[in-house]
Amino acid sequence: MTTIHYSLPPVLADAVTTALNTWQDNDNTARLGARDASLWSDSDEAQWLDWLDIVQEQQAGLAALQGTVRSIVDAGFQHLVLLGMGGSSLCPDVLRETFGHVEGHPELLVLDSTDPGQVAGVADAVDMARTLFIVSSKSGSTLEPNILLAYFFRQVVDAIGEDGAASRFIAITDPGSNLERQATDAGFRHIFHGKPQIGGRFSALSAFGIVPAAIMGLDVGRFLEGAGQMVEACGTGSVAAQNPGVLLGTILGVAATQGRDKLTLFASPGIASLGGWLEQLVAESTGKSGKGIIPVDGEAIGAPDHYGEDRVFVYLRLEAAPDAAQDAAVAELESAGQPVVRIPLADAYHLGAEFFRWEIATAVAGAILGINPFDQPDVEASKIETRKLTAAYEETGSLPAEDPVLVDGDLSLYTNAGNASELSELVGSGASLADTINTHLSRAGSGDYVALLAYLDRNEAHDAVLQAVRHQVRDARGVATCVGFGPRFLHSTGQAYKGGPNSGVFLQITCDHAKDLPVPGHDYTFGVVEAAQARGDFEVLAERERRVLRVHLGGDVQASLERLKGLVSL
Repeated sequence: MTTIHYSLPPVLADAVTTALNTWQDNDNTARLGARDASLWSDSDEAQWLDWLDIVQEQQAGLAALQGTVRSIVDAGFQHLVLLGMGGSSLCPDVLRETFGHVEGHPELLVLDSTDPGQVAGVADAVDMARTLFIVSSKSGSTLEPNILLAYFFRQVVDAIGEDGAASRFIAITDPGSNLERQATDAGFRHIFHGKPQIGGRFSALSAFGIVPAAIMGLDVGRFLEGAGQMVEACGTGSVAAQNPGVLLGTILGVAATQGRDKLTLFASPGIASLGGWLEQLVAESTGKSGKGIIPVDGEAIGAPDHYGEDRVFVYLRLEAAPDAAQDAAVAELESAGQPVVRIPLADAYHLGAEFFRWEIATAVAGAILGINPFDQPDVEASKIETRKLTAAYEETGSLPAEDPVLVDGDLSLYTNAGNASELSELVGSGASLADTINTHLSRAGSGDYVALLAYLDRNEAHDAVLQAVRHQVRDARGVATCVGFGPRFLHSTGQAYKGGPNSGVFLQITCDHAKDLPVPGHDYTFGVVEAAQARGDFEVLAERERRVLRVHLGGDVQASLERLKGLVSL
């Protein structure tokens, strides 16, 4: 289903109509298909557009893929564990959450974290002798999948011996990558190739999404058929106002130029995980040069008076399993005059079509914003700082010392000199822990957003507390809120937080780990890596003059997190 329905305030509606007419008059859909970089910043955009043709390529190679996958499935693996980050993990994670375990195929688990609790949780959940690992990385040089590969390869060797260990691993990577060389040398069961001309966040319909989909048992032909229909609907022959991708992208891009830059996503429960993929696509593509669209995923729908005039709402409705309460709440937002876009999906297999629609929409929104939607200039900054810190640890046996600005029992606060000075002016000397935290969160004003950046095990208990905090902040301050678990969000929304509009107020949350895990071949542990990633992220946020405060949880993490929630009283 390609049709979308929308209700916009008059000023926004008029601007969208004008922009659609301009897009049509300039024949911009044809320019997009022709890979005309002048649509954006006229730099390297043309090198990153092979996703436009990937559906047809996948359909042409489907028979060969299915034959290879059948040989893998016939080996009788119980679990399939994907090790990857960002564009390599988010699409498979959507498919895992949406379709679950398909009978006769291995059950998919996705690990996109360095948190030792999360790593241990996956290790404990599977039988190493009956598990196939997918190492998914375009470059093969990304830190997280490399150390996860080292850890789980050691686990497999310990379980079954060196002979045959490599047969429990496959790789998805670009030709000529470090991972391809490593997989070839080790004798991995199979190597699937991505395309160098497709960036990670646009790779859902390439091997990075389709191979895990096939192994976990999805009807990939059906999935690609829906995507192909969307490709045709978004093609050069369509009128801009009737092109499902161009129309959506125009609404989002124009809305952002009018200050409605908080894309708030609602989805039916059966496809709720789609928001995690959309976060990366939209944030990493548009959040740069001080511009961008901030995706808001996971906020419960509030009453109309909980929202300001900085939102645009998109409701992805699963027609086969709608939620009546959700329908009523969205209708109330429409009646209140908020901009609402409705996208109906006939069933979960239409996710393939949505992947392509949103890729087109993101490219169009990037053109309206005047940025390059295919680069991520601020992502590398955090990686550089992380590498410095892990190198320091291997040299000295510890991370550089830090001095907290305030300690109260099991909670400690850290920030940089600039934020410390501003907070001191606002709360005065001798302020309590609660006063400092609440004053920091209250720095978010009209048009701002609050992001909770948690370097914790991404489990239900931790998430429940963070969701409670975000909704308290939203309802008290009337601002958009985001929740991200690190390092996962570093490969997703992290680009927009650092390179997008300076409208975020960030509360970073770190912890002591009750149990840590070694990284084979290194002196550091997973806990040290996660701590280095958090500190590197913090350093870059502070360097970009973002409003950021870190609270460190000591002792019992869940109890400390609950205490933090109790201190928030805006």
